[in-house]
Amino acid sequence: MRNKLLFILSAAGILAGLISAHIYGIQEKPLPPVFSPASNPYPKGVYANGIVESYQENGENINIYPEVSGVVTQILVSEGQAVHEGMPLLRMDDSVQRAIVEQQRSQAEAALALLEELRAQPRKENLEVSKSQVDLANANLKTSRDQYDKQRKSYELNPKSVSKDALDSSRDAVKAAKANLEVARKQYALTRAGAWIYDIRNQEKQYRAMAKAYMASKALLDKYTIKAPTDGIVMSIKPAVGSYISSQGAYGTYTQGYDPVVVMGSPQSHLEVRCYIDEILVHRLPPPSQMHAQMFIRGTNISIPLKYERVQPYVSPKIELSDQRTERVDVRVLPVIFGFEKPENVNLYPGQLVDVYVAEK
Repeated sequence: MRNKLLFILSAAGILAGLISAHIYGIQEKPLPPVFSPASNPYPKGVYANGIVESYQENGENINIYPEVSGVVTQILVSEGQAVHEGMPLLRMDDSVQRAIVEQQRSQAEAALALLEELRAQPRKENLEVSKSQVDLANANLKTSRDQYDKQRKSYELNPKSVSKDALDSSRDAVKAAKANLEVARKQYALTRAGAWIYDIRNQEKQYRAMAKAYMASKALLDKYTIKAPTDGIVMSIKPAVGSYISSQGAYGTYTQGYDPVVVMGSPQSHLEVRCYIDEILVHRLPPPSQMHAQMFIRGTNISIPLKYERVQPYVSPKIELSDQRTERVDVRVLPVIFGFEKPENVNLYPGQLVDVYVAEK
């Protein structure tokens, strides 16, 4: 009885194992792709990853960074808005810099006022006072002489009428009066000559230095308002009112890095594609005059013909389309730029990744 039970349990275990193996051995059908990958429209076309950009004669999109740091107080434009060169885009808190500008402006004005005062010398009132001092010195000299002459004559007539000491004191008073007159005349000449030329030159330099400091501070104050460097479209505004921005840009909440404060581009009717050709395929590229390309929008069956614009003649590491910190940098690519007119019924924006095939016409 016991052996029979063991045999039944063994048979049941074998049967369960066979059923489990059959069930787990059944392969599920793969899910269909979300979209059909673009197929090569050319017999020998070269494939490349591409990214849509606004049209620029040189470089890429216009990335705007502030030259000063501060807190954003006002955003004057919106994303997608057309702007003109010099148009204010956003403002930062400039209260401290504005106070510095006002202080340096006052210092420059004070230096200019002192310079004008030196140039205006001699002042009429000062000249009159100096002239009166000369006249007073002349009168004092005349009084001293008259007093001395009287005492000298009296002494000559009767030596006992005037003491020798009084006569000597009177003679010394005349000498002192002469010296005072000479000082008064020189002081009058100095006043009449006006300010010393070296004092004027020194004040001129101080005024120029303060004026330049004021202009520099005023120019720095203008940096607290970010303006459009050229005509174009505002494609992206990273900070919000109250955000802190610096010359590194605006901190991205999601990217955990620093991004341009404002990204501008050309009008969206004419765009371009920056393609990255793998270095092992560069030799297969046709000459520019014979180059033909098509762009395929991912997730659709839409293809757009491209027009060759230029080649950026520098093979660089392939880090542009992914995270620079994790992308393999031993793979190098050649940027080739194509232009195209945006179709009216197609949603296509700068920054979008596309597939591109390049071949000879």
